[in-house]
Amino acid sequence: MRRFLNHFKSKTIHRSSWNSCTNESHPHHPIATLLSLRSFSSTTTAQNPIQDSNHNQAIDFPGGTIKFIPEMRFLSESLEERIPCYRVLDDNGQLISGNNFVQVSEEVAVKMYTDMVTLRTMDTIFYEAQRQGRISFYVTTIGEEAINVASAAALSMDDVVFPQYREAGVLLWRGFTLQEFANQCFSNKYDNGKGRQMPAHYGSNKHNYLTVASTIATQISHAVGAAYSLKMDKKDACSVTFFGDGGSSEGDFHAALNFAAVTEAPVIFICRNNGWAISTPISDQFRSDGVVVKGQAYGVRSIRVDGNDALAIYSAVQAARQMAITEGRPILIEALTYRVGHHSTSDDSTKYRPASEIEWWRMARDPVARFRKWMEGNGWWNGMAESELINGLRQQLLHTIQVAESVEKPPLADLFTDVYDVPPSNLRDQEQWLKETLEKHPQDYPENISV
Repeated sequence: MRRFLNHFKSKTIHRSSWNSCTNESHPHHPIATLLSLRSFSSTTTAQNPIQDSNHNQAIDFPGGTIKFIPEMRFLSESLEERIPCYRVLDDNGQLISGNNFVQVSEEVAVKMYTDMVTLRTMDTIFYEAQRQGRISFYVTTIGEEAINVASAAALSMDDVVFPQYREAGVLLWRGFTLQEFANQCFSNKYDNGKGRQMPAHYGSNKHNYLTVASTIATQISHAVGAAYSLKMDKKDACSVTFFGDGGSSEGDFHAALNFAAVTEAPVIFICRNNGWAISTPISDQFRSDGVVVKGQAYGVRSIRVDGNDALAIYSAVQAARQMAITEGRPILIEALTYRVGHHSTSDDSTKYRPASEIEWWRMARDPVARFRKWMEGNGWWNGMAESELINGLRQQLLHTIQVAESVEKPPLADLFTDVYDVPPSNLRDQEQWLKETLEKHPQDYPENISV
């Protein structure tokens, strides 16, 4: 790894510079100026304090000159005002005056909307399938569709995605078919993961979408390593990782942000701050102003965005991608949203949050309805198109479930492959034991398993 050069220059940020989160990418913005400063030229400190222009003593410490002061001053535990949130559309789908956003063509907007509706419809039907006992587990993205689809629309297919388990919309945008989603949930022989992952834990090499892992936040550091590799290979691409507010409470998050900042890796961190880590509210997780402030602490350019505003997400992610690749830097996006559905089919969220709160977010802050109103205002969508889309989707999804359910399971032998070139004796013994067990107790296993 290359040695780091050039001392940071000392800069002062006045509190007024926090008044907008929409122009930090401007080269002369105070925050942009501070965060654009690069690596150290030396790790050798000055032997003696130096004098600054105000004749106050200062020390030439790695990272820049630091002034000495005679008063004891502790940094405040929080800012007097919370970091503002970038938004383009209001709750009624109307453009906010004075906004700056990336223009979206009719073709892209229609695909964004249809994918958001497709994702919600798929979630509804697959959730019902789990409740019927046809699949073992499922997680929905209801209320968070804008983050999924709009971020995917702003990325390139060459960008590598490290998802959590609520980013099926990214994969949908990239061309993963509804039948492929169903195959994975039903763990049949056409599942990319050979039936070895939980339902809704998708992955696709072809779509540059790493397989979902149930372990929280482990994908964040993986994304930084991949981004550093892309940088070394001089690729015109970045890595993107998604995680929830709960993931930001894991050590992996902090290590990843620090490593990304130090290596100047082209990675975009997208935090879906939906207020709840399963049943734990953010008030019980941290006392900071959300997640966005943690980026600056590690030297990562950051922005807070309305996660239920598809245009705001699209604009922020596109700008973040440009900065990450051309400037060689990590970017943190905190998307404020709300998880309208339960955490998973194993959860009942009404046990820890009021139903009225869920219903308010469902009705007043619905990202799909908001984007539809904007589309209708542009003359790009209407009721007839909506009816055709919904009816066609439901029939198509029911058909994919029937097909996926009828396909045989992967061969049992696939459980023991893809790890060792030559399987060790203990794995061979386990495989033999499983075959014997299935022969003795066939009633306990699906009929369409290939031994």
